[in-house]
Amino acid sequence: MTVVTAAIESMLEERSQTISLQPWLLNVSDVKLVVTPEHFDRLCIQNPDLRLELTKEGELIAMPPTGGESGKRNGNLFGEVWYWNRQSNLGEAFDSSTGYDFISIGGGKMSPDVSWIEKSRLVGIEIVGFIPIVPDFVIELRSATDNLKPLQEKMEEYRRLGVKLGLLINPKNQQVEMYRLGHDAVMLDEPSAIDCGEVMPGFVLSMSRIW
Repeated sequence: MTVVTAAIESMLEERSQTISLQPWLLNVSDVKLVVTPEHFDRLCIQNPDLRLELTKEGELIAMPPTGGESGKRNGNLFGEVWYWNRQSNLGEAFDSSTGYDFISIGGGKMSPDVSWIEKSRLVGIEIVGFIPIVPDFVIELRSATDNLKPLQEKMEEYRRLGVKLGLLINPKNQQVEMYRLGHDAVMLDEPSAIDCGEVMPGFVLSMSRIW
């Protein structure tokens, strides 16, 4: 009897050790995760494949990978900005993997889908890590799974921080919301192109590859 009991206890101990090695998966979809800017930086370094953002309140936002359709649209949007910038040589264009650090001006750490900064504003600025200045121009693209309100709030935050021109593109409804510094947001229905010349001289964003 003692031998049987010892064998069972041994088996349970081994099972317990096996279970303890398995990863625990927590559903945090309804939980607000708050971290410090320093912890956020460590998370980014330790998880380079994840796209993370930090709100000004310290809330951690993890953005899932987009589907192929959104990826294609975002690539086309960045391509339009990149090509214009290559021709004009007026600044630098950045894709969706680029992070910005707005902590020092009361913001968070954000990653627009597309952004652009005028050349003179980058003089003496270190951009190896998160870019510490506000971009002149941003684009956010709504994917099929994105709720609209959080994106609109994000665009309002960009404007509050000083972004001169922001575009929130909603392919589902073929609408574009324009956020301009010092102006109310403007809704454009089914535009074929958007003139961004007030911030990026000569740049007209064609929507033919987005709709």
